[in-house]
This record gives sequence, C-alpha cells and structure tokens, in this order.
Amino acid sequence: MRPRLNALTTLRFFAALHVVLFHMRVVGILSGGPWWYQNFASIGYVGVNFFFVLSGFILVYTYEGSAFSVRKFWWARFARIYPAYVLSLIVAAPFFFFAIRHLDLPFFAWSKQHLLAACLLTIVLLQSWIPQAALTWNSVCWSLSVEAFFYLLFPLLLLGSAKFPKAKLAVCFAVSCLLSLVFSAGYLYFHPDGLDKINSGETTLFWKNILSFNPIVRLPEFAAGVFAGRLFLAGAGKKSLATPLILGGLLAFVAVVATATQIPNPLLSAGFLSLIFAAIIYGAALQPDWTSILGNRLLVLLGDASYSLYLLHSLIITRVFDSFPTFPRSARVVISLLAAILASILAYRLVEEPARRFLRRKSKAQAQARGKVVA
Repeated sequence: MRPRLNALTTLRFFAALHVVLFHMRVVGILSGGPWWYQNFASIGYVGVNFFFVLSGFILVYTYEGSAFSVRKFWWARFARIYPAYVLSLIVAAPFFFFAIRHLDLPFFAWSKQHLLAACLLTIVLLQSWIPQAALTWNSVCWSLSVEAFFYLLFPLLLLGSAKFPKAKLAVCFAVSCLLSLVFSAGYLYFHPDGLDKINSGETTLFWKNILSFNPIVRLPEFAAGVFAGRLFLAGAGKKSLATPLILGGLLAFVAVVATATQIPNPLLSAGFLSLIFAAIIYGAALQPDWTSILGNRLLVLLGDASYSLYLLHSLIITRVFDSFPTFPRSARVVISLLAAILASILAYRLVEEPARRFLRRKSKAQAQARGKVVA
C-alpha cells in the first residue's frame, strides 16, 4: 500500500469545478465576466482530459507491484463508479424522459428515435460508442462510458509495460500525447463535418462527436497517464523537479487560456493538454513542501466528492438557480454552486462510499466462500 497522494485528490476537485463553470456558462447562468474568465470557462471541458490522464496515473500508482487480479480490479472499479453513476441516472430520469416526450433538444434527437437502445446503452456504459447517443440521459456520463473502456484495457497496459525501461516509457508517453494531436489535426485537415463547422459548438456533428466522445480516440490520454505513472514509480524525476513541473504546467495552461479563442476547438476537444496536465500531476505527486496546503482536510473531502459533483452538477445547478428568481443574480449563482457541492458531498458520504464498501465486502465474502468449497 503506497501513501495516498492527497494533492492529486484535491486537484480532482479543481478539474471538476472547471467543468461545472463550463456548464454554468453554456446554460447562461454565469456567462459574463472579464475576458480571461470567459476564456477559462469556455474550455472547461478540458477538465475531462485532466481526469483521463489522472486516472491512468493513479491506477498505475495503486496497482503496480501488487498481486494484480484482473477480476478483482474490474470489480473494484465497478464498485467505485457504478453506484454514483446509477444515482445520477435516477436523478436525471425525470428530466430526460420529459425532454424525450415534450421537448426538441438536438442532443436527444437520436435518443428520441431509439429510446430503448439509448437507455440500454447508457445503463451498460456503452453510449459513447454511438456518436449520436453519447450525450443521452445524463450528458456528462459519456466520460464514464469512456472510462469503462479504459478499465477494460488497463490490465493489458499495466502488465504489458511492466518491464519497459525508462527510455521506452518516455517514448510511449510522448507517442500517447502525439496520438491525440494526430486525431485532432486529422479532423482539422479533412473537416468531415464541413469547414464552417470546425469551431461549431453543435452537439449533433457526427465526426466531431467521434473526436470528442469515442473511447478509442480518447484512449491516448489515459495511456499518457499510465506511462507517466510508470515513469514516476521508476524514479524518473527527483523532488527538485516538482516545482518546475507544476509551475511550467500551470504557465502553459495559462497561455492556453489566454489564447483560447485562437485555438481551433477540435484541438482542445481531445488530449491537446495531456502533456501539460501530466506535468502538473507528476509534479504534485512528487509532493514538494509548498503543496501541503492541498492536503487540507476540506479540500481532500471536496476531491473525494468530485466524482459525484461531476455527475450531479448539471442536474442541480439550473434547478436551484431557477428556484430563487427574486434573489440577486450573484446570490443565485453562489447558492446554485454551493448546492451542487453540498449534494456531491452527501452523495459521496451516503451513496458512493457505503455502496463501494458493501460491494467490496460482498466480493471478498464470495471469494472466501469459493476458497472453502475448493478446500
């Protein structure tokens, strides 16, 4: 058991908050502000890129060197993500089925025509394989469909790279980062949805949806995290590099935010920032002394609840914001944001963690029972 990297847990909260601000901008709740904030919020979807890289890094950090069992790994991931996932579908169900029946929302068009298929695909975490279905039911759940594919392949990546020397790991990391750019550059060059659609925010563009949501296209981001995690455990980096890595990554991210309006949207949609995020994650994992503030108990709790925040925020913010029409707009924004954060903590404490512990205990009990039968 390696020590927990609390700084990375806290960074998950800030990535989730970036996604929240993006959606608050999209729905018009918080769309104003200075230019730098508008730029920052407009690319909040890159928070998912951060999650994918971090996921690969943390899984390697957690499982490398242990007596790895593929079956136990898959069950552990199911216990980790599925209870909160189901909760989000239950919370989203009234709006989703009302919208299917009474509203004409473009990103639900395919689901309206193929409702049973859309529901089944979502329940079994396969919706991202169908470009038109990726945003169905609870739209943010597309990334969990992608993560499920990552979990399926993780044992191959972990075991297959077990004997790679540092140089080969570094090459694999670089190739993973470049592959994301190849996909994005290919979309820009061929512009299959039309030249006029390159920077479009439409949610029904077939090829743009593949670029944004397809698990194979997003796999290099996860792989970059896996190889970065391997390099970290191989000792490829002294603690003295931690601060330069973090500050260099943050400065590069600030530069992206400052020039966001000049960067073609497809570049940012899939893995453009993997190298930058990997540098920040790697540096934070080296735990320079000044990052101890990220280990604050409240921040770590927010990081622990960030998964539920990501799943539930779009279902809560608009409803809470609309529930106080007489309040000043700024107060409504703060109340809706705090409501989403509070709901995520409650979901983490009352659903996510209890369900995970129950499922893990059940799995251990079944394994012990099988052992007795064999004996």
